Amino acid sequence: MDLLIRLSAEYGVLVVFGTVLLEQLGVPIPAYPVLLLTAGLATRGNTGVWQLLAAAVFASVLADSAWFLAGKRYGRRVLGLLCRISLTPDSCVRQTETIFTRWGAPSLLVAKFVPGFASIATALAGAMRISRGSFLVYDTIGAIAWAGLGLGLGVLFSDAIEEIMQSLEQIGRWGLLLVATAVALFVLRKWWQRRAFSRQLKMDRLTVEDLLAFMDRGERLVIVDARSVGGWAEGRIPGAISFASDVCADHLRDHPKDSLVVVYCACPNDASAVVTAKKLMEGGFKRVLPLAGGIDAWLAAGGAVER
Repeated sequence: MDLLIRLSAEYGVLVVFGTVLLEQLGVPIPAYPVLLLTAGLATRGNTGVWQLLAAAVFASVLADSAWFLAGKRYGRRVLGLLCRISLTPDSCVRQTETIFTRWGAPSLLVAKFVPGFASIATALAGAMRISRGSFLVYDTIGAIAWAGLGLGLGVLFSDAIEEIMQSLEQIGRWGLLLVATAVALFVLRKWWQRRAFSRQLKMDRLTVEDLLAFMDRGERLVIVDARSVGGWAEGRIPGAISFASDVCADHLRDHPKDSLVVVYCACPNDASAVVTAKKLMEGGFKRVLPLAGGIDAWLAAGGAVER
């Protein structure tokens, strides 16, 4: 434990840089406690708070830029990878896309304060072709605000933090075990939330081939686009009804409750489509199925789109 305290006090800049970089890249580790700790111990070492702030901001912008460039090159496909490695529920894509579509690049100012929003927003900024200059300006200001608050709280409560660290130091290896347990519980909680959400996504899917067969037979069906407004510009399946929110559109309520309803989206594990499908079933529709693979599977099969 004494080694941990000395590392935090003497090498705070490197500790902050590495922790923030990993967290912003999507690794499920908490960076805010490190900001609080290093700021609280800064007076005991040779490190200044401004140095810690510079390290945190640089690491944050560096990681965010990597996701921004990935989003710019690979589009929305990178969002699936980001959700998987960050243990963030797949619904974060839809929620983030809705917020980002409404506010644009300025939403990066507060992105890091919203759980599940920060990393997705940076990749989405690239996918939506936000200019690199606008991205860097808003992302840097947001990183300064986020890191500055954490470091400021660490300085404000430095006496309390020092007392806590002294207590942990006195109990030796048990203090280190306590810290390791807290980190493990944080990661376990994120994993459990992800697992619980994945269970909610278990329901039958309709394949693109089955959908095409239904359409060829002329069966009466309703196709629902569960993407946010930002995805509509890429085109939709012909005849699809778009949802601008999670509330069922008035014109959809006019359809017979026993008609086949096919819901699609463009997010990992068809998350938004499944959530929307279950809400439609709660609204009385009896035959509701998400489209496996969403709009990407439709396009891969050569399906036409309308804009």
